[in-house]
Amino acid sequence: MRRFITVLFVLSLIVMVFGTVTAQDDEKVLVVGLSEDYHSLDPNRAYEPGGSQVHHSVYDTLVTFPSDSVDEILPNLAADWDISEDGLVYTFYLRDDVVFSNGDPLTADDVVFSFNRMKNLKDNPAFLADTIASVEAADDLTVVLTLEHPDPAILAKLIFDAFSVVNADVVREHGGTDAEDAAETDTAEDWLMNNSAGTGPYMVESYEPTVQTVLVRNPNYWGEPAYFDRIIIQNLPETSTQKLILEAGDIDIAMDVIADQLPSLRQNDAIEVFSTQSDTLIFLLCNQDPEIGGPMSDPLVQRALRYAVNYEELKFLSGEGADNPAAMVPIGFAGALDPSEGLTRDLDQARALLAEAGYADGFTIDLEYPDFNYIGTEFGIVAQKVQADLAEVGITVNLVPQEFQVSLEAYRAGRQGFSLWLWNPDYYDTLDYVEFLPNGVVGNRANWTDENADQEILDLRDAVIVETDSATRNELFRQIQLYEQQNGPFVPLFQPGVHFAYDANLQGFAYNGQWRVDLTRLHY
Repeated sequence: MRRFITVLFVLSLIVMVFGTVTAQDDEKVLVVGLSEDYHSLDPNRAYEPGGSQVHHSVYDTLVTFPSDSVDEILPNLAADWDISEDGLVYTFYLRDDVVFSNGDPLTADDVVFSFNRMKNLKDNPAFLADTIASVEAADDLTVVLTLEHPDPAILAKLIFDAFSVVNADVVREHGGTDAEDAAETDTAEDWLMNNSAGTGPYMVESYEPTVQTVLVRNPNYWGEPAYFDRIIIQNLPETSTQKLILEAGDIDIAMDVIADQLPSLRQNDAIEVFSTQSDTLIFLLCNQDPEIGGPMSDPLVQRALRYAVNYEELKFLSGEGADNPAAMVPIGFAGALDPSEGLTRDLDQARALLAEAGYADGFTIDLEYPDFNYIGTEFGIVAQKVQADLAEVGITVNLVPQEFQVSLEAYRAGRQGFSLWLWNPDYYDTLDYVEFLPNGVVGNRANWTDENADQEILDLRDAVIVETDSATRNELFRQIQLYEQQNGPFVPLFQPGVHFAYDANLQGFAYNGQWRVDLTRLHY
């Protein structure tokens, strides 16, 4: 289906962005507009949420979710699996009809290579493999995964993109390795940026960072072939541009619609709109290192911030579908506090805490943040609201917007003193939010360590990560969240709504928090 722009205002953009599309008149092409947040197409390095749509289209994992929910774990490359009575050994039995895009059959050795490579690359997602003691091939179609200790979230973790199974021979041929020194010696990422070695419905044809990603249908896919011959994912960071081009008929789906756009989009019979509450957590980070965080490293100041922000107005700012989690576990996860149990704004309490900390006259601080839009949330607007809220208690906030990748690097390295960020779950289990505790992934970004943390929260953390009884685990998470309301370097702001708009003739749309939209299921 080929369409042409009729809106002169966007003509120059379309010529640049869609030149690839017009050359493919005989193909069925899906064009997606989104604000790109990923920087690598190497699946064993996968981490950013936007990249999940690419990885999920190109690669497969041992287990998966239904296309429209995260409520059930289903077989995928593994037809079945057994779990030992002590919860330490998972034995997966692979399907015998799966081949990679080059025609090679899938074997247990490919799974072993993929898991070990992910772990030994020591890239951002490597922590997800921390509980894995070993992974071995018992025979060509049997994989035995042994854990260090029981991990009730392990199956949910294995759905994450970083556990995608790659063709070991092909990745090795292009410089890949699963050896312990992979972080220093693996060179396959460059090749995987514009090629792929997966079993999924699509293959990577090309990737031009911050411009476009092009996928083509895998002729050797072991399942039902996808409808579209080609998927073109365009980086369109401005939500207004996504809306305009969708209305003109030159993209099929806009991934980053904002709430203000919903009324006009719903009046357009040619466009379908989908809205729901997201699992994304928008939060403030205060660095625990005084040399980096300055006054933000003071626990009294951190507590004051949690009383100073206007949660209701932040929720309203995010629009339809938004809500305020009571602590750092989002609404919808097992053990999460009810939103009614959250803190409410109390400016007198905030001012008293600042005075107790020695800042009765306030102070000035920089707020760093990525200047981008994520699922319809404009970070610049949220930052301005935080600035206004904190001014009411005497804190002068200087806004420091940053290019996404620059800000991301500083955030991950723990160099930001006070920043605005988001967390999208890596896997759908509440244990993912242990990463906000001392020595967790996000805890480390705030320089919150075992050395500067209270014993109370360390004991709760250590207990919950091995607890397999759901009722006991939920109670532990309750205690953790009550602690977080008064202590710790994070301020939960809101869970935004998530909104998509797409061609009304497009079929198969389903939302799933793990990969947002399964592009392989869409068709006309």
